[in-house]
Amino acid sequence: MNAPERLDATSGVRADEIDWSALPPEPASPAPARKPARIGSLEILAGLLVLLVLFRQPLSGLISGARLQTWTTVFVSVMVQATPFLVFGVVLSAVIAVFVPRSFWAKALPGHPALAVPAAGLAGVVLPGCECGSVPIAGSLIRRGVTPAAALAFLLAAPAINPIVLTATVVAFPGRPEMAVARGAASLIVAVAMGWLWLRLGKTEWIRLPHRPDLDDLSRARAFWAACRHDVMHAGGFLVIGAAAAATINVVVPESWLQSLAGNAVVSVIALAALAVLLSICSEADAFVAASLSQFSFTSRLVFLVVGPMVDLKLISMQAGVFGRRFAFRFAPATFAAAILVGSGVGMVLL
Repeated sequence: MNAPERLDATSGVRADEIDWSALPPEPASPAPARKPARIGSLEILAGLLVLLVLFRQPLSGLISGARLQTWTTVFVSVMVQATPFLVFGVVLSAVIAVFVPRSFWAKALPGHPALAVPAAGLAGVVLPGCECGSVPIAGSLIRRGVTPAAALAFLLAAPAINPIVLTATVVAFPGRPEMAVARGAASLIVAVAMGWLWLRLGKTEWIRLPHRPDLDDLSRARAFWAACRHDVMHAGGFLVIGAAAAATINVVVPESWLQSLAGNAVVSVIALAALAVLLSICSEADAFVAASLSQFSFTSRLVFLVVGPMVDLKLISMQAGVFGRRFAFRFAPATFAAAILVGSGVGMVLL
């Protein structure tokens, strides 16, 4: 049977007897439905901030108590100091996630993890940021294939050894440039030591990075914005919690306690280390606070400067949000102990 004489399988009619022009056209495939614009948590947060600015005068009248005013002042100061650097860190984290190929890190860092740790720690010199920015950057580095030990060394070193922080330390302690040298040396030693300690004892399951939307199927612009939104909501939310906790401690702890602790060398070191955790001051400003604690020794104030950028309330909260609570509850106490020991040792040698 020739091709025109073949029977249609459904009707038994020959193909050359069918009037193809009379058949209805095939229905067009429906256009993909556009997702409706949705107001997310980031937009809600921005709206609340705008409302707070617009109604700041009526709200200020409601804050009449001295302790409440102190709490508000500390909370706002921590947020104002930390937010620009958090935004810087989030943007840089998104750049790393979207624009930097994975192969770059294999070339930029030594292949051996033990050598990658000090290299990542020294990389903190070139990034002028505080701990609020280093947390999302470290999380993005781990996502891009950097060994966690190297990323954690960067996380600890960057807030303490960058040029802005060291310059602020020199300005805060006029005539004592050794304070800046001691701070940079002690902070780098702690960062590298904690990176090597993670190589030895750390477990992969302790780090639970929150699920980030798949960026591979998006355009670069949309992927960049998605990464920024994700990191702002995870790190920013915990920053608010940490700032509130720091403000509460500032109101609750009496200043007279500090005066009574300054007399004992060992107790003063531990007291200022704990104070650094509780105050949660940005690393760009903590040198001026340390300089004002003139009743304490230089070694104890050095410990204050080493501990603060590595372990404080807002930083622990942000680490819990970015890396998981199992990580934060192990890493923070170990870093706290290492910072006290190394800071005290370097202080006794250089100060």
